[in-house]
Order: sequence, then structure tokens, then C-alpha cells
Amino acid sequence: MRILHLSDTHLTRGAGPNHYGVDPAESLRLMLRDCGELRDLDAVLVTGDVADDGSSTAYAQAKHLIGAFARDRGIPAIFTTGNHDERGAFAEVLGSGHEQPVDEMTSAEGERAAVSMIGGYRLVTLDSLIPGKVYGRITATQLAWLRGVLAEPAPDGTVVAFHHPPVMVPGVKAQEWAGLQNGDELAAVMAGTDVRLVLCGHFHLQLYGTLAGVPVWATPGVVTRIDLTAPLSTVRAVKGASASLIDLGGPHSPVLHTLHARDPEMGRTAYEADVEGSAISPPDR
Repeated sequence: MRILHLSDTHLTRGAGPNHYGVDPAESLRLMLRDCGELRDLDAVLVTGDVADDGSSTAYAQAKHLIGAFARDRGIPAIFTTGNHDERGAFAEVLGSGHEQPVDEMTSAEGERAAVSMIGGYRLVTLDSLIPGKVYGRITATQLAWLRGVLAEPAPDGTVVAFHHPPVMVPGVKAQEWAGLQNGDELAAVMAGTDVRLVLCGHFHLQLYGTLAGVPVWATPGVVTRIDLTAPLSTVRAVKGASASLIDLGGPHSPVLHTLHARDPEMGRTAYEADVEGSAISPPDR
């Protein structure tokens, strides 16, 4: 199975550059244009922060742009929520995030989780959004549902996708504060199952680690990429759309490759923020 993995498109109801001088829709168009020659794709997956402002207009734009790319190739486009998303507007436009789910759940709080079968692979999306917070959590309701889903193995294995990574670079406080806060609970559910890979976004950079022995990959953002050469006290975002190509099933599976759009603004600073003074601050515990 081959997946084009996108995340953090941060689309808005408006047109043109945002207050950082980045046009989110144009960044997405450039990324999709430069992925046009990729062959043998089986799915396009977007792991959250589809919208920056939670507007129905932003979700409709994502459905139009990413949906057209997928339809041209006869493959599904699959979406899940991030901390900038708004569940009601997301569901209004994108439903569960799956075009033809074979299983799905909606909690009393509006969390949506769903399953698609792509060939012999099972692709599961979860909702790690906590409204109003930058960090994430997979709730007990979703974990119980996931345990039931994983009770029977899929023919070729399972991929689990959500927004907030459960792995982080040691010493990077912003990632510790902003990542998934209950990765240990997710690990307990996945342990001993057929989960082959976990795919995330949120950190706007490429990052690899493991959880319960399962590879975890965070793809860089489409709207911006975080540059870890900045001082540890600083979050520096640079321009230039990025994505990932995920290959499963071969002799070296999983193979994970970062893609960069041919953007003349690539690498130029979009913004810098002090960690303590920014929206990326420690969670309430």
C-alpha cells in the first residue's frame, strides 16, 4: 500500500496570505501539483488541522482540492481532526473523514473515529482533539472502540492515524507539552495487535519513533515546517510545503520518505515565537 500523507493544511475561509505571509491554499496546491507524478498511490491521508479557523468554507476547500487529486487517481481521500479543527463543521462537510467507512463511532462529545479497508490493509483514524487545547488525548471511549476493532486482525495489517504524535525529540519542551498526553494508554491497546504503523502530524516536522514497538511517523506540515535548528526556547516555522510518501508491504516496510514542494519561498522564516510566551504552553494537569 502506498499513501500520500498530508497534514496541517491550516486552510481558512479567506483567500490569500495569512498573518505570517503564507497562503495556505496555495501551499496545498503546490504540494499537490508536485505530487502529480507519484505513481501507484492507494490513498491520500490528512492527519488533522485541515482548517485553521474551523470554518465550513475551509473544509469545503480541502474537500475540493484534495478530493479532486484523489478522484483523478481513483483513490480515497481520508481526513481526521487536529487541535485547530472544529468537530461540527468538519462533520458537516467531511462526515467521519472516510468516504466509505466499514466501521465508525461517534461519541457523546462528537469525537469521530472510523475504519476504511484499502486492499488488505485496515486504516483507522482517531480523534485526538481536545477543544481549546494544543495538546491531545485519545479518550477512553475511543480506546475501547479501537480495542474492539483490533480484536480481529486485518489481512495485511492495520495503520492507525491521528493528529498528536505520541513520540517527541528529547529536550524539545514544545513537543512534550503539545503532543499526545496518553500515549501509554494507546500503547497498551496496540500491544500484540496487527498495527503496523502510526501516522500523525501536528509538529510540522518529520519525526520517527516507536510506541509499543510500532513505528510512529509524524509528517511535516503543508502550510509551514518547524525548523529545529532554532534555539530550544524558540519555535521557528519556515515556509515551503512538505508531505510524506508511505510505502507498506515491501521487504523493507514501512518505508517513509519526506516530500518538499518546489516553492521559491522554501526555507524562509514565516514566524519565530518564544515557547513560554506562545500558544504552545504547558497543559493544565
